[in-house]
Amino acid sequence: MNAPTLSRRSFIAASLAGGATLTFEAQLAFAASPMLPEPVTLNAFIRVMADNSVVIGAKNPEIGQGVKVMLPMLIAEELDISWEQVRIEQTDADQAKYGPQVAGGSTATPMNWLPMRQAGAAARAMLVAAAARQWGVDAATLSTEAGRVLDKAGGRSATYAALARAAAAETAPDLAKVPLKDPAAFRIIGQSKKGVDVPKIVSGQPLFGIDTRLPGMVHAALVKCPAIGGTLAKVDDAAARAVPGVIAVVPISSGQCPAGKMDALAVVANSWWTAHKAREKLSVEWDTAAQDGFSTEGYARAAADLLPKAPAATIFKAGDADAALAGAAKVITADYSYPFLAHATLEPQNCTALWHADGKLEFWAPTQNPGNGRKDVAAMLGIAPEAMTIHMTRIGGGFGRRLMNDYMVLAAQVAKALPGKPVKLLFDRTDDLRNDYYRPAGWHRFTAGLDAQGQVVAFKDHFITFGADGKAIRAAELSSTEYPAPVLPNVHMGQSFLATNLTTGWLRAPSSNALAFVFQSFMDELAEAAGTDLPELMRRTLGPARELPTERQGLVFHTGRARAVIDAVTKLAGWTGKPSTTPGKANESKGRGFGFYFSHRGYFAEVADVTVADGAVKVDKVWIAGDIGSQIINPINAEHQSQGAAIEGLAQALVLQPIVQEQGRVTAENFGEFPLLRMDGKPGEIALEWVKSDFPPTGLGEPALPPVIPAVANAIYRATGKRLRSLPLNLG
Repeated sequence: MNAPTLSRRSFIAASLAGGATLTFEAQLAFAASPMLPEPVTLNAFIRVMADNSVVIGAKNPEIGQGVKVMLPMLIAEELDISWEQVRIEQTDADQAKYGPQVAGGSTATPMNWLPMRQAGAAARAMLVAAAARQWGVDAATLSTEAGRVLDKAGGRSATYAALARAAAAETAPDLAKVPLKDPAAFRIIGQSKKGVDVPKIVSGQPLFGIDTRLPGMVHAALVKCPAIGGTLAKVDDAAARAVPGVIAVVPISSGQCPAGKMDALAVVANSWWTAHKAREKLSVEWDTAAQDGFSTEGYARAAADLLPKAPAATIFKAGDADAALAGAAKVITADYSYPFLAHATLEPQNCTALWHADGKLEFWAPTQNPGNGRKDVAAMLGIAPEAMTIHMTRIGGGFGRRLMNDYMVLAAQVAKALPGKPVKLLFDRTDDLRNDYYRPAGWHRFTAGLDAQGQVVAFKDHFITFGADGKAIRAAELSSTEYPAPVLPNVHMGQSFLATNLTTGWLRAPSSNALAFVFQSFMDELAEAAGTDLPELMRRTLGPARELPTERQGLVFHTGRARAVIDAVTKLAGWTGKPSTTPGKANESKGRGFGFYFSHRGYFAEVADVTVADGAVKVDKVWIAGDIGSQIINPINAEHQSQGAAIEGLAQALVLQPIVQEQGRVTAENFGEFPLLRMDGKPGEIALEWVKSDFPPTGLGEPALPPVIPAVANAIYRATGKRLRSLPLNLG
């Protein structure tokens, strides 16, 4: 995804329109002092207050990734104010005003690194221009510092607050030409800044979508077809409507069934508990004939039948893999797999919606992608996208689940049926687990050939995935440039398709979280067959430093950056390359494993130490080396993101259980069937080292996750001699 730019025209428009979104807290703060001057809006992101503090709008959804601090840091740096002057407010969703607003794909940094800095620099230029005009001097002779414009030659200065009114009348500069700071002069970027919401979170103050409270609000509980894609055939709701406190039973569509059909009901009451209990009294018949045949066991049987056959389609082909295998000194074959997974966000899906008398719709939504939510609701209700206002709440876990906006679509329909009443729709845990957009399962049969010198001369992968009409469904794709395909002479990567009724979607580090496991684990097998270790095999196959194209336009894979993080983490961990098992205490064995992956523009290599005792795996320590470019914008948050990603990767490797489907229905009810990683499952230590490179900074929400999964799998093999080729890693 290419980074967006702010045009001068859009900057001016934002300046004129930007006050409303960023003023509510400011108005409250100054309501008791009406004699103070009014705050001044310089652009959509910046509002200068009378006390010379500056309100900065954070435009992207905050999901725990720290973007609510990171983006304002970029603006504040170029505006040249001290961090103590900054007050941060979450903006509403308005892509026309703020540009793309999404939490996904680790895109916040690459998309906003320049635009947010340009917004701050342009406002600073306007303040300097206003001072130069008042003092009758050349703007080039003036400087700024900590929210003041300085005329050192004239021995005078003025606060931004004093200049703001005049600055707002200045012509906005060309953003493409506005001067930006030399990184050597950064005072905010590169310094650790704590999360702005942390005090409210730890003290239990309302921030999240689930906390929304509005006057006259009613509550909706969901009853959805148990087989995704099925439809409502018949309902008797008399008993539910007779429950005291129940207001209505509303048929609705999740958007997952044919147009014109309904696949859900919302029971609306004066409390969620009343609605929750009343839904038990509904008598519902569903049409699920087309879904009943899908099951986890059925998928596994079909995949086992397809793996030995030729792929139905080719993903990538180079040279002649079959001929190279025929002449290889060694041929290694292995089958790998991974299951469907749910997101299991701690805050279940929810949304509050209000249909106004004028036909406009207002949302309070914990959405990662409000723009797509706006589109989805517009399509379902047949209303104009601009007829909606979306207030973005903080999100209590998403991991990609809230990129899908079914909860907004559902809530909107209920709100339209009850105009004038704010309606909060809330999933319970079973609703959430059974109506997810799941990480898709997959099966791989790898075959590779080595020559007499241990070089990889042939590589084949038959990938069984889910798709229709010869195309993989969402989040089930395999790139033609998946490593090591681009660096080997003879490659054939093919795929075959299974059908499913399950809705699929992106789980943190989508595709990468599964593909890193299967590819890096199999390459560990190749390294052993070649008489070396995986870091050294990676160095051999990477070759000289160069850029290799990927499927994503404008994105390249740099072999030199990959090698640099491999070298860094092996040095950091004291990697010796010895494959032997290390004895521990009685009934214990210890092992060390390695993994590398290029994900979401980030290069990460990781080493894991594990102890295996009585069949249980304990991860003792993880070492991480990462290259995300030339700048670490907020070091404390970058450290937390990397550690958190590794811990989540461990959950996927060791704890998260497969989502099981029977007769088209997901069986999980709660965390008993889908347990999460607990505090005692985290490593004793996670060591981190950054490898700086001369490239623009990139995102960090995801790339540290994938390598830890193969690192742990490979460590278990070193500890036990048993190669685990399916997730979760289970020695039982």
